[in-house]
Amino acid sequence: MEGMSTKVMLAGVFFLGGWLWSYIFIRQILFNYLTAFPLIKKMRALKEDLIAIGADRYTVISTIVCFFFTALFLFLVIRFCPLYLILCFSAGGLISFFMLLKMVTPRNRAMFDTFCGVYCRFVPDDELRTAMFNKKTGLMRARLKAMQLEGTFIPEFYK
Repeated sequence: MEGMSTKVMLAGVFFLGGWLWSYIFIRQILFNYLTAFPLIKKMRALKEDLIAIGADRYTVISTIVCFFFTALFLFLVIRFCPLYLILCFSAGGLISFFMLLKMVTPRNRAMFDTFCGVYCRFVPDDELRTAMFNKKTGLMRARLKAMQLEGTFIPEFYK
C-alpha cells in the first residue's frame, strides 16, 4: 500500500510530466499552426518559389507526429492512472499551454528565429537562406528588396 508521501511525490512527477508533455508536443503543434504555416503562406504570397514545397511537407509531418505522441501520452495517462494523477498531469499541461499560447507567434523574436533557423533549408536563394540561417532580419529585408519583393512577413523587432 502506498503512503501519502509517495502519492504526493508521484502527483508532483505527473504534474511535471504534464508540463513537459505540453511544452514539447503542444508547443510544437502551436508553433506549426501559429508561426510556421502563416509565415510559409506569407512567403509564398510574395513569390511562389521563395520557399520550397518541402516546407509544407516538413510542417505537416511534424504536426502529425506531434498529434500522434500527444494522443499516445493522453491515452496512457487516462487509461492506466488514477484520477488524482490524471488531474495533476492535466494541470501541468494546461499551465504550460497557457504560458506558451501568447509566446508562439511570429511576432515573438525567439519563435521567428526558430522559424528562420529551421526553414532556411527550404529557401532556394543563397543570400536569403544565409540571412535566415544567421537570423539577420535586416539582411533578409535587404535581400528581398534586391529581389524586388516586400519583406512584409518579417516582423519589426525593437530592442
